[in-house]
Amino acid sequence: MSRLSKADLAVLAFTLAYSAIFAAVIWWRGNTEFLVYAATMAVLILIVGLTRFRAAYPTSMLWALSVWGLLHMAGGNLQVGGDALYNLTLWHLTGEGEWTILKYDQAVHAWGFGVTAWLLWHLLVTAHPGTRGSRIATVYPVIGAMGLGALNEMIEFTAVALTPHTNVGGYVNNALDLVFNALGAVIAILLIRMFSRPVSAG
Repeated sequence: MSRLSKADLAVLAFTLAYSAIFAAVIWWRGNTEFLVYAATMAVLILIVGLTRFRAAYPTSMLWALSVWGLLHMAGGNLQVGGDALYNLTLWHLTGEGEWTILKYDQAVHAWGFGVTAWLLWHLLVTAHPGTRGSRIATVYPVIGAMGLGALNEMIEFTAVALTPHTNVGGYVNNALDLVFNALGAVIAILLIRMFSRPVSAG
């Protein structure tokens, strides 16, 4: 039976540590919106853990997923200037209000679904090595990540439906989330195409 490596245990310890801290904060504040996210994250940690050896995720990917979880949990639970970190403008490229670009939330969406596209690419080329460098290995991870991004928005909608006061945002925020999900996925696959060598036909 395979055992977790020291690198795996380090990622797991880091993830469980910040998850426990933020779970306590969520519970103390009675932040029912983020209870939905906390439960979702617990399920995702379980899925990654159960598929760790079969999928052979690189340690760097596990760290990227863990950092995404940390950024997400911090975004909804930490305050900056009296507002949620998610609403912080990192770099004012354009727009005002909900149309503002670039916010912390948008950067986290791009990061998260870029990592998702990377994970989907990894699963595809690991199961079917001959697809490495192919069009399907370029298009499938992007479309798959966009689909999972849409599922994430459905989870956010569930939080809105279940709780009277949320920090999810309105239609414009939802649409921009989807745009940045797609942008992150495309950037990730372009980077993979640049740095990953195709398998030779021979």
